[in-house]
Amino acid sequence: MRRAMFGRKSPGTPPRDPLIGRPGSYGIHRYLQGASNLFEENRLLKLAVIGLFGITAVLGMVIYTSNQNTRTVIVPFGAGGDLYVTGGEPSEAYLRSMTRNVVSLSGTYSAYSADRQFQELLSITHPSTYNSLRDSLNRLLDELANNPTLSIATYIRPDQPVTWTRTEILVPVEKVRVIGGVIRKFRGNLRIRYVIDNGRFWLTALTEENFDANPR
Repeated sequence: MRRAMFGRKSPGTPPRDPLIGRPGSYGIHRYLQGASNLFEENRLLKLAVIGLFGITAVLGMVIYTSNQNTRTVIVPFGAGGDLYVTGGEPSEAYLRSMTRNVVSLSGTYSAYSADRQFQELLSITHPSTYNSLRDSLNRLLDELANNPTLSIATYIRPDQPVTWTRTEILVPVEKVRVIGGVIRKFRGNLRIRYVIDNGRFWLTALTEENFDANPR
């Protein structure tokens, strides 16, 4: 009974030092091995972080490129042709269609149709310039209220080219003004400023330039 007790380790005995009885080089070797393992773990962790960052960058570039090349196809009722916007670039057919719509809504009206047409024009006006264009159209409505026989018709001139850039369209037009049986013709340019935002055409400004009057 006593021998069994003498053979057991007392609970208060400190743990045995693993370096006791081993050569001095053993401790150095263990330290170097532990440091090497830690270095390898840190290096693997760094490689994993760099790889994750690279994958994230590639995915971000793919998503950005995909968004830029996304084509929004717009086909109004009864229309045909290549009406689309790719990224922020509208097709020529789309710009021509929007040009005709803007010229018609802003340039051909009477006292009976102007309010409805101007409201439709304001629906495609960019919020940043909405108030200024609305005030300009309201002045035209006031003029029509004072001259109920006034009517305006505007046509795109076929003998002059329509030109455009990424932000504006220059349209050569002929305007016919009729009031009290008196007809006057004007020729000049309508400058349409616009922006393509989220695949949508937004009107930002309308300006008449270089108009001359030819009484008839």
